[in-house]
Amino acid sequence: MSDTTTTVSTTPSEKDQQKQFSSKDFHETFARPKFVKPSHLIHKNVERAGEHNQFSTERKHPVFFVDLPSKNVSMTIGGLLPGQLTNRHRHTYETVLYVIEGKGWTEIEGERVEWQAGDAVYIPSWAWHRHQNVSDTLPAKYIACENAPQLQNLGVALREEEGRDL
Repeated sequence: MSDTTTTVSTTPSEKDQQKQFSSKDFHETFARPKFVKPSHLIHKNVERAGEHNQFSTERKHPVFFVDLPSKNVSMTIGGLLPGQLTNRHRHTYETVLYVIEGKGWTEIEGERVEWQAGDAVYIPSWAWHRHQNVSDTLPAKYIACENAPQLQNLGVALREEEGRDL
């Protein structure tokens, strides 16, 4: 019996996918973008899909998740009931709020930022913050965009509620 070796020819991208890299190999890693068709591209009638019960209960105001397959950013529709003040909390992900209706303020690390419909508010990562609807009769509504999924996929997304998680 003869000793034979079979060689399988692969393209460079297949070789790169098969190799396990370490820190010393950083110069050998090359991005190879590839389009992967997601399960869906639209979430119609977000609010009609219903409130996310866990988050609505925890945050004490209605929260509607936009169910899209992004691995890096999330979007929710949040509401503040008339006169409502949320608990102070912080998280490792950044948030941008876009106010759809109402007036109120967001306190970020002790600084009060007043907002109304049409305004956008930036909340840096790990900053203590809370929100207040200043109307006693009208609700406030906002869209929140966050990089939470990206940090969750990396295993570093954290959230703390003042008085509960400390």
